[in-house]
Amino acid sequence: MEIQQNKRILAIDIARGMSVIFMMLIHTMLIYGDIPTQTNSILGEITLWLGRGTTMFLVSMGISFVLSRRQSFLKVCRRGLYILAIGYGMNFLKFLVPEFIFGGLPEAFVSAYELKSGTLETGIFFLLLGDILQLAGVTLFIMGTINHFSKSKYVPLIVALAIIAISKEISGYRIGIVGLDYICDLFFSDRFNVYFPVFPWSAFILLGMFLGRWYKELEENQTVFFRKMLLLGFVFIAIGGILNFTNSEYHFGDYYHLGPGGSILILGVNMIFYWVVNCIVNLFKEDNPVFKGLIFCSKNVTSLYVIQWVLINWGMYVIGFWEHDQITVLCLFPVVIGLSVSIQILYNSVRNLLREKWIKEPINQLIKTV
Repeated sequence: MEIQQNKRILAIDIARGMSVIFMMLIHTMLIYGDIPTQTNSILGEITLWLGRGTTMFLVSMGISFVLSRRQSFLKVCRRGLYILAIGYGMNFLKFLVPEFIFGGLPEAFVSAYELKSGTLETGIFFLLLGDILQLAGVTLFIMGTINHFSKSKYVPLIVALAIIAISKEISGYRIGIVGLDYICDLFFSDRFNVYFPVFPWSAFILLGMFLGRWYKELEENQTVFFRKMLLLGFVFIAIGGILNFTNSEYHFGDYYHLGPGGSILILGVNMIFYWVVNCIVNLFKEDNPVFKGLIFCSKNVTSLYVIQWVLINWGMYVIGFWEHDQITVLCLFPVVIGLSVSIQILYNSVRNLLREKWIKEPINQLIKTV
């Protein structure tokens, strides 16, 4: 059997690229699909479960962190602040631009959060809304701290399991001080001002950190790595399945604020899916168009996340909110994906041109002074 030993793990790239596509699908469904389409249609059910595959992005983030060259505590913290800035910048573009420049967010959309359009309260709420980028930014500080004090692969695993174990019990905790309560919400929210609180969702990233360290410990032997990941995935599914069977409402009643059983179950499914993706990757050449497209999405995951969300939210002014059946939503899927990727390609081109200009200009200035 051939031993694969590469710094880059193609299956992880492909899976993360797939998670980007899944995110576009679920967000399109959540914004444009009417309630019957979301809850009582075949397309709605399929999209809902594909949307839960977005957790692959979180696990991939942890694995990629370990394989990254940026390992110093200060660099990790700077990266965390950068991701947080992008997250709140996305909120500004996604919500405040339409709210105060486009004439106000759709009334039905604002009412879903029990708010009124055009008020300061609404503006602050949407600016501070917690999403995956806020989760990623905060978790980077936790990862940087772990990385600074310990290189053991078991430390991030133990921290992840501890977070999973106590998350439901401390869900909704606040200290009762304005401002500090928002920090509490980023960590422990049980409401929809924060969709991905650090407890329990950081556990997904920390499990990825454990897997990344395990991979390096195995001397980057991908064959053995994915086999062990498969076995661990079955263990997680067995434990999570038993917990969910005992009390499904507690463990999996609210996807965005999971209990221990729900978190462990989804983590197990993720690991098995990675193994499946690796099997598929081994059947095809890397340079096929589908893989190239998914790798592109993986490499541009952060900016694509921002682009697709802003595009979808601004699209409410053209397409409407919660208004369309499953056929219309199905037709919108390729439109959203195509536009998001096209904007990303344009953005990359402009960014590369600016970089070339900034690189050449100092050289030209140097030549003139010689």
